[in-house]
Amino acid sequence: MSPPRIALTVGDPAGIGPEIVDKAVSDDRVRAACDPVVYGPDDRSPFVPGQLSAAGGRAAYEAIVRAVGDAQEGVVEAMATGPISKEALARAGLPWRGHTDLLAHLTGTPSVAMMFYSDQLRVVLATVHVPLGEVPRVLTRERLEAVIRLTAHELPRFGFARPRLAVAGLNPHAGEHGIMGAEDDHVLAPTIERCRDAGIDVQGPVPADTLFVRASRGEFDAVVACYHDQGLIPVKLVAFGRAVNVTLGLPIVRTSVDHGTAFDIAGKGVADPGSMIEAVLLAARLARTRRASTAGAL
Repeated sequence: MSPPRIALTVGDPAGIGPEIVDKAVSDDRVRAACDPVVYGPDDRSPFVPGQLSAAGGRAAYEAIVRAVGDAQEGVVEAMATGPISKEALARAGLPWRGHTDLLAHLTGTPSVAMMFYSDQLRVVLATVHVPLGEVPRVLTRERLEAVIRLTAHELPRFGFARPRLAVAGLNPHAGEHGIMGAEDDHVLAPTIERCRDAGIDVQGPVPADTLFVRASRGEFDAVVACYHDQGLIPVKLVAFGRAVNVTLGLPIVRTSVDHGTAFDIAGKGVADPGSMIEAVLLAARLARTRRASTAGAL
C-alpha cells in the first residue's frame, strides 16, 4: 500500500508555520508515514517574520482553500494545518474566526466540532471562540446534543469502538443542584439523559475540577467541555506540543497543531515542530483507516 499524500498548509507565512512545516517535512517519521505536500506562498520573502498583516491572512486563507479543494478531489488524502492568525484574517476582510468555521464553510458541513487529541486525554469543545459571558446563552440543549452525538460517531475511527464519554459541568461542582447555577440541571443533565436514551455511553454533568483527572487516567475516552479554556487548559497541561487539533464531522480528514502563530519567535529558527509532526502522523493514520474502510465497503 502506497503511503497517503498529506497536505501541509504553512498557516500565516509570518508566523512559525513555515518553519515547523519545513521541519516536519524533513522528519524521518513523517517521511516514513506519508508523502507530504506543502501548501503556501511560493515566495515567502514578502512576509516579514513576526509582522502581522492582511497579506499574511490572505495567503493563509488561499493555501487552505487549495488544500481543501485537493482533498475533496482526492489529490491528497488528508490535510494537516499550520497556525493562522484570526486578526490577520480579519485584516484581510475575511469573516472566519479560525480554521474550524472556515473548513465547515468550504466543505458545506453543517455540524462540526473541535477535538484536541492526545494519547493521555481527548477533549471536544461544545463552544469554541465565544466570550465567557456568552457561553450560557450559546450552550443550548441542541448544540450540546449535536456535539455529543458527533463525538460518539467519530471516535471509533480513532480506535474507540464503543466510546465512553463524559460532559464537564458548566458551573463549579456542576451547579450543586442549582446552588451555583441552573444550567447544569436545566440544560446539560436533560441533554445527557437524552443521549443516553439514544444508546450513547455518556455521563455527566461531572464537576470539571475532577473530571479531567479521571479522564487522563483512562476512565473516559473523551471529555466534552463546555467552553474553550475549560477544555484546553487541561489538555495542554498534560500534552502541550504533542496534542493534535482535529475537526470532527468534516467529509475530509483535517488535523492541526495545538498552538498559535508565535509571532514573537518567528524567523528565529527555534520553533518546536513536535505538534506539527504529531498532526501529520495522525492525519496519515486517519487517512489509512479511511482508505481501509473504503476498500472494505467495496
